[in-house]
Amino acid sequence: MKKLQIAVGIIRNSQHEIFITQRAADAHMANKLEFPGGKIEADETPEQALIRELQEEVGITPHSATLFDKLEYAFPDRHITLWFWLVERWEGEPWGKEGQPGRWIAVSELKADDFPPANAPIIAKLVNAV
Repeated sequence: MKKLQIAVGIIRNSQHEIFITQRAADAHMANKLEFPGGKIEADETPEQALIRELQEEVGITPHSATLFDKLEYAFPDRHITLWFWLVERWEGEPWGKEGQPGRWIAVSELKADDFPPANAPIIAKLVNAV
């Protein structure tokens, strides 16, 4: 079974909106919404991977990131460990640098069913924190 470590950025602005993107039609969990991020390489820490992935995917450089949660999730074909980082200070304006749609959404509008199932506890934690 494939084992993956993933760094995820919860990019939250001063209005407490979250920047989300949409997964590609040919990706695992196609067309679902997601918090930007990606695989942690063998020579990276989760925080280093977060910085690299946010630069590659949404064109921002985080100034600080706080570990929001870490969880594990098993799909039939893979086991993933997700490192969720809260990013509230960054340089640049996030956008879908890889052609993926992206937008700001109010925390109250986050719906777990729109995201991959591993995100459900994180969405609940974000919504309950407001």
